[in-house]
Amino acid sequence: MATEEASSTLPSYPDMIMEAIDALNEEEGSNKSAIWRQIEGTHGTLPPAHGTLLAHHLNQMKQAGQLVMLKNNYMKPDPNAPPRRGRGRPPKPKTSVPVPDGYPRPRGRPPKDRVPYAPITVPMKKTATESSSGGSGKKRGRPRKYPMTEETPVAVKPIGTPRGRGRPPKVKTPVAATVGA
Repeated sequence: MATEEASSTLPSYPDMIMEAIDALNEEEGSNKSAIWRQIEGTHGTLPPAHGTLLAHHLNQMKQAGQLVMLKNNYMKPDPNAPPRRGRGRPPKPKTSVPVPDGYPRPRGRPPKDRVPYAPITVPMKKTATESSSGGSGKKRGRPRKYPMTEETPVAVKPIGTPRGRGRPPKVKTPVAATVGA
């Protein structure tokens, strides 16, 4: 209970730290132990976790820009000094992209621009003969060696059965009967 009463009468840690730095009034700043002793001397009873709380609040105030740390010494920032940048490359400025009202962008590749006054052409449907033969009126594959048309003379036409497609089968030789059986 004694610590609760003592902690309730103590001002906040940032206030105590600023008071200590002002009271010490050192040109090169005050280190953590000097600030500790100053707070301990002015406020007397401190909570048991005083060291941890002091370190935590010093770091918070340093990050917020309320204190500047130089050679392990804490001091108030110079009001005329320019604000310090963080380490590394600064981020690019964010530009807002105009979003169309109502719906997000559609997926996929956008369609080509059409000329508004050009006539609209509708593709014609294929007939049954075009779809089976490929559409150009020709048969599929390699053309025949001797095409059978009315114009070709009879002497040029092949005699007998036409060759089949692919490699011809291997001719089997007759097996001779075994002698002396």
